[in-house]
Amino acid sequence: MIKRALLSVSDKTGLADFARGLVATGTELVSTGGTAAFLRGEGLPVTPVSDLTGFPEILGGRVKTLHPRIHAGILARRDLPADREQLARHDIGGIDLVAVNLYPFRQVVSRPEVALETAIENIDIGGPTLLRAAAKNHRHVLVIVDPADYPEVLAAGHEISPALRYRLAIKAFRHTAVYDAGIAEWLARREGWPPAEFPRELPLGLELRATLRYGENPHQRAALYAEPFVPPGALIGAERLAGKELSYNNLGDAQVAWDLVRDFPETAAVAVKHATPCGAATGATCGEAYRKAHDADPVSIFGGVVAFNRDLDAATAGELTRIFLEVVVAPGYDQEALAVLTRRPDLRVLAVGLAPAVPRLELRPVSGGLLVQEADLAAVTPASWRTVTARGPSDRELADLVFAWRVVRAVRSNAIVLARDGVTAGIGGGQTSRIGAARIAIAAAGERSRGSVLASDAFFPFPDVVEAAAAAGVTAIVHPGGSLRDGESIAAADRLGLAMLFTGTRHFRH
Repeated sequence: MIKRALLSVSDKTGLADFARGLVATGTELVSTGGTAAFLRGEGLPVTPVSDLTGFPEILGGRVKTLHPRIHAGILARRDLPADREQLARHDIGGIDLVAVNLYPFRQVVSRPEVALETAIENIDIGGPTLLRAAAKNHRHVLVIVDPADYPEVLAAGHEISPALRYRLAIKAFRHTAVYDAGIAEWLARREGWPPAEFPRELPLGLELRATLRYGENPHQRAALYAEPFVPPGALIGAERLAGKELSYNNLGDAQVAWDLVRDFPETAAVAVKHATPCGAATGATCGEAYRKAHDADPVSIFGGVVAFNRDLDAATAGELTRIFLEVVVAPGYDQEALAVLTRRPDLRVLAVGLAPAVPRLELRPVSGGLLVQEADLAAVTPASWRTVTARGPSDRELADLVFAWRVVRAVRSNAIVLARDGVTAGIGGGQTSRIGAARIAIAAAGERSRGSVLASDAFFPFPDVVEAAAAAGVTAIVHPGGSLRDGESIAAADRLGLAMLFTGTRHFRH
């Protein structure tokens, strides 16, 4: 039976009705500060915590519930005679229900101007302690962190099932773990992120953002979780302006497209299919960039994702609706463009604030754990590239090499990108040999390979790619360099009249 309930919540959603329901069944309400004042304002009887402890709230409210009369009342095992005897000896009454949610730390620190001292004052101490104590003793004490659970608890009355107690205890432990993880990450970000050294422990603190229809395949369940602090320009912060719910694959493809398109300083459009770019282009306008990206591979773009790094206009929106697309991503849309896109009810339209990608950690699961690395956000710095052939690139070739180098980072290894005049001509990736990827890219380019340039995500230990590229009409190549047999590829390029540049940086994407 729930004889006494301790209520102390920041989020007072549903609290009045919940408290009335408890009082109606004969439950005594005990509360602190603002929650007690709220309950009194609702005309409900409430006992201040200080009446139980015999001690006032002190230190500006920092210490309220941290007292043996509170925690013994929560932690006592009702089925253990020694615990019952100690409660009686010290005249401590039991607490049968604890409903707590915590100071809104994440909301407070989401303000860019928040001061450290303000953040510190919004770190809840008593709340997590109450929750952990109640969750530990869940066989005897019901713990609630989520107002959405109030109706189910009231419906159960005094006969709370062991299954409900257990489930709510798990929820409480997860809640405090995520809360603490958010504090740790925010404090760590003040020193720089990602950390200079990987921490011994990595609390993720992820919160469920959405349950997805399914994963990569219909038989796989899937969900979307958000990091504690979503940076500007992050895809997870996108506003869905129109269209169906996003799927697991939609989000994966959109992330590839968004990461690539916002890497271009020029107006650009990127088309992605199955997590791989199938067309990318720059242009004077969104419309021009899109037409070039579409024409780079008009077959693969069907059913894909298209991203822009400029606000979308109505004319371009009209072109997008001429084929089937899953998702469109852009910083914004004018009203006419949005009206055009919404004529396709299944087309998902996302608006994401344009901001440079910020340093982040990337996680990849392995059985029993996670691989963790810094995201590959290395700046493109052509001034640091080294020409290793007798002939250097022309201005046009260099511009295309820079363009292709940006795209190659988004293609699965082995990655080969052919480009000309700010448009991808052919893309080959995800192959077990570099020459295989090159042949795919060259075949996709066809006649467009004539006068194009080539970017590779890794060095050439053999001259075969250089020879195949030259035969297809490629005139310049950029790759990291670093093979023990670089000399053979350089010699082949010189013999065939190609310019070759080394970046000193590689972009494997497995």
